[in-house]
Amino acid sequence: MSNFYFNQISIYLINTNNLPNLETIDEKLAKAQFQPCTGLEWSSIGFTNPVEFTSDMVFPAQNTIRIALKKEEKVLPSTVINDLLEEKINLIREVEGRKVGRKEKQQLKDTITDDLLPRAFTKSNNTDAIIDTKRDYLLINQATTSRAEIVLTKLREALGGVEAKLPRTKQSPGSLMTEWLLRGDAAGHFELDCDCELVGLGDNAPVVRIKHHDLTAEEITKLLHSGKVVTQLGLSWNDRVRFVLTDNFTLKRIQFLDIIQEEASGQADDDQSLAYASQILMAEALGELLDELVSYLGGWVLN
Repeated sequence: MSNFYFNQISIYLINTNNLPNLETIDEKLAKAQFQPCTGLEWSSIGFTNPVEFTSDMVFPAQNTIRIALKKEEKVLPSTVINDLLEEKINLIREVEGRKVGRKEKQQLKDTITDDLLPRAFTKSNNTDAIIDTKRDYLLINQATTSRAEIVLTKLREALGGVEAKLPRTKQSPGSLMTEWLLRGDAAGHFELDCDCELVGLGDNAPVVRIKHHDLTAEEITKLLHSGKVVTQLGLSWNDRVRFVLTDNFTLKRIQFLDIIQEEASGQADDDQSLAYASQILMAEALGELLDELVSYLGGWVLN
């Protein structure tokens, strides 16, 4: 599957009316552009071009704007540091005939770390996001809220403020998922898939993970009647998208089915037009999916 498609999302409601125009967003993100780690830096983070075929910091497609945040981290295994530290300590014992105290040991460790850091390997990753100006959604390709928040924080810093918040619905996703699983059927364009996670009550609540199984089976219903609630539920939507919905309203393990990818490929004759078509179709599918899902959750809580 092309990397034009997201495989997980955290959802934010964003006031797109107060965003700068596209040219200004591009300029401001360029000022917060990613720079590689310097010698003694452990990590570096900044915005990067979201598609390979342009140096622009934004990639617009109809009512969507794609951006990307890049993070680079130094990789310095603790075993390497500890082995060198042990060698230093042993050398001091042999040559000077004394023990190394806690404070000196920490100083030696810091010195070794500073010496190794400029030569350490680095690893990097990009987190993409799409601003949907039609629906006022900010969709971040990250299901871990703390990591998604980093993207939003950096966007706020770069643009001088962004009105965005995590969504709340009148009915909780966990309650709706439990309701659907109890009756053995979802609603509207949604269908039960084959994976779910159930959690019991109490401080040491048991967790039951079910994969590749008929979710209407009697043993699952018995688990629900015993007091367990659904925290993750595999669903498909409109024969276009498969995903796992979580009780904190993120989508994981998203798969855009062949029909969407074939539609995008049919509208494209190069990488740029494929990215353009894929972005529009992906955002529209996710937008319609979320709109319908929110309708079953009673709508947004706006205050």
